[in-house]
Amino acid sequence: MTRFLIIALAAVIAAFVGVVAYQSVSSSAVSPGGAGKADGVVPDGVTVFDDEYPAVSKLDPALLKAVRRAARDAGRFRIEFRVNSGWRSKKYQNQLLREAISKYGSEAEAARWVATADTSLHVKGKAIDLGPSEATAWLSRYGARYGLCQIYDNEPWHYELRRKACPPRYPDPTHDPRLQAH
Repeated sequence: MTRFLIIALAAVIAAFVGVVAYQSVSSSAVSPGGAGKADGVVPDGVTVFDDEYPAVSKLDPALLKAVRRAARDAGRFRIEFRVNSGWRSKKYQNQLLREAISKYGSEAEAARWVATADTSLHVKGKAIDLGPSEATAWLSRYGARYGLCQIYDNEPWHYELRRKACPPRYPDPTHDPRLQAH
């Protein structure tokens, strides 16, 4: 009986250690391509108030202030803004572009979704990708009040700060003259 208890206890301890190790790995902000938290990678659940993540803390201060103001107001309706992406390092942006080229089959098609490191507004801290869909629906309706504008028709999660008024949206980033290589 004692031997059975020792084996059972060892199995429980091993299972516990495995769960803790899995949670540690799965919650760490490292992408499969090697970019990590310091490059702007965020795990699920990061909000616009989580300053320990460079994806949040390295955003343009005016953009971050506007997003947080909107998030507080949306929170009154139990809507939480989660950061899918914010500031990104050039390394991470280049990785995302390589992955998009692989996924979409060409640089031209990938450009509809991911900018180069030299043109990306995420690298400059001037863009944020938010979720879940309740948050983006709320921002679609009320974001302009905070200067937060959806810029691309194909990216309802991508927001930028425009202080005066939201401009007409581009169909996708390939139509945005700011993202053209100079």
